[in-house]
Amino acid sequence: MPKATDKGQASTGDRNGSVATAAQEVLGMRLKSLRLARRLSLRDLAEATGTSASFISQLERGLTGASTASLNQMASALGVSVALLFAESTAQNHHGVLRRSERPSLPPSDGCRKMLLSRPPLSDMEVYVGEFEIGGSTGSDQYTHGDAHEMLIVLRGIVEVSLGEARHVLEEGDSVEYTTSTPHRTENIGSGRAEVMWIIAPPTSARAELDQYTTWKPPAAR
Repeated sequence: MPKATDKGQASTGDRNGSVATAAQEVLGMRLKSLRLARRLSLRDLAEATGTSASFISQLERGLTGASTASLNQMASALGVSVALLFAESTAQNHHGVLRRSERPSLPPSDGCRKMLLSRPPLSDMEVYVGEFEIGGSTGSDQYTHGDAHEMLIVLRGIVEVSLGEARHVLEEGDSVEYTTSTPHRTENIGSGRAEVMWIIAPPTSARAELDQYTTWKPPAAR
């Protein structure tokens, strides 16, 4: 079979530098899902990877394979590992049970421990839980990250959510929505521990940031 001429493309018969035909459909669906979740056009991804929009379109439709070098470039541009490009795009065969005691976590900071709940192959959104000691917060300053949709839900306690100049006191069961480009900060203003959940879509964290989360064993007594 002759080699394809489009840059980044490889013949499906070249086992050393291409995607096997059986995996092309999974790769295509996964690639498209990740690209759309990051709000990238075909042209955007093509420019970031040195390929062409037509090549990526064919790849997403499972009509062609890709060289190892192109896959590495695409994974880097999308902020994922190459292995994740081949994960099933549907959740029907994935039942990702995560025990509370096994939640990946960042080290506590400013009286807050942030834990990651969403994991591969889930890639269209990020879900975190934050546990706050009395007076704990997400930091002394408001912060922003990307331009995505974020929802904060209070699971326990009373918190104050600052959104720019606005201040909102939320109790258990309350929620608030905002864009991640809005400066925001969360603080526990109650007399006991507080717990919140953040849901962000599409994701704003790079793979390197997510890799910082490690399994945390909570204390036996709360």
